[in-house]
Amino acid sequence: MKRTSTAPIMAINGTSIKKLFISAFLGLVFIFVLSGVLTSLKPQYRPASTSIHSLADGIAGEAFVYLLGTENHYFTQVLPEESKPADWSSMFLKLAASINLNDPRSLLGRELPGFSLYDSEIIVAGEGGNYSTIIPFESAPPEEVQLQEREASIEELRKASAKSEGTVKPPVHSTGEKKVVYIYSTHNTESYLPLFKNPSKDPDDAFHKSANVTLVGKMLADELEAQGVGTRFEQKDIQKILKDRKMKYSQSYTAARPVVQEAMTSGKDLAYLIDIHRDSRPHAQTTVSIKGKPYAQLVFVVGGKNTNREKNIELAKSLHTKLSEKYPGLSKGVTLKIKNSNGLFNQDLSGNSLLMEFGGVDNNMEELRNTTKAVADVFSEFYWQAEKVQADVKTEKK
Repeated sequence: MKRTSTAPIMAINGTSIKKLFISAFLGLVFIFVLSGVLTSLKPQYRPASTSIHSLADGIAGEAFVYLLGTENHYFTQVLPEESKPADWSSMFLKLAASINLNDPRSLLGRELPGFSLYDSEIIVAGEGGNYSTIIPFESAPPEEVQLQEREASIEELRKASAKSEGTVKPPVHSTGEKKVVYIYSTHNTESYLPLFKNPSKDPDDAFHKSANVTLVGKMLADELEAQGVGTRFEQKDIQKILKDRKMKYSQSYTAARPVVQEAMTSGKDLAYLIDIHRDSRPHAQTTVSIKGKPYAQLVFVVGGKNTNREKNIELAKSLHTKLSEKYPGLSKGVTLKIKNSNGLFNQDLSGNSLLMEFGGVDNNMEELRNTTKAVADVFSEFYWQAEKVQADVKTEKK
């Protein structure tokens, strides 16, 4: 008797296989095209995830190189000799629980109210400085303060507009008609309580549409000009632009960016950008006496998310060092700000960009004027020294 086979029979449809291969091919092409389109877009138009960016910020670039080096040791040859492999266990803990074993502040950062204000890194600290005295903090003006018009002190405004005493000697060097420094204020309504006729003691009141940090910027511009360093002072009201566009105070740097870009485009000789702010700390923490004269202290702030941060840090460190040598205690240090802030501060526009905090809410015009003179004195020396070095390099190449 003949047995019937019960083995399964599979029928293959040639048309289905063709469709499968065509679909896979088209899908692959679509992925490549989409990837090309997304990567070719300008940064501001690219879809982005804040969560992914915050995770990536917590991983050092060297860690990715070491990761590639596990497959090809050639990649690790580009790293400096002092570079060490990443501590993956600590990195995982930092990514998973936001705890950095090298920074005790990360254990308390989310638990204590206001502790996030100190979530910055001190690159260089002035003598005796620490996180409780150096890290600057600012706050948005309360709505009632914005609506209220305070009367400015005429006496303080006269001090701001007063010319330097004594005979002004012509500078030894001069940039001529060239404007090489650009001074502006993103938070241009930040003010100082002594500039008001009837000042309060509330730091939140230190805002004014005209008696504000722009007076400091103008004084610094005038002092630099007197030193032969051509300076362009920005008079556009960035906070008015912000208000007209119905943007939030936290978007101030976004509103300021086109203003700075326009200045850079029209001023081809601009080599340094200085954004002037003021701290919210009290007088005792923002004032120093040098040879019997009172000065409003300085803090340099660098945005940790900007592509020029290494250059910005080196520039700030150089000026801090020179200020500390000639005016001990004037500069409180250099800080790096990444979290809970814009993180760019438009410093990605130039490697020679500075954000400087001039004093605090309680500093008066005399203290601020003394500081602008000191900064102009040191900056002009720094500028002419840098120009000499560049000229020597060009001569050697010839």
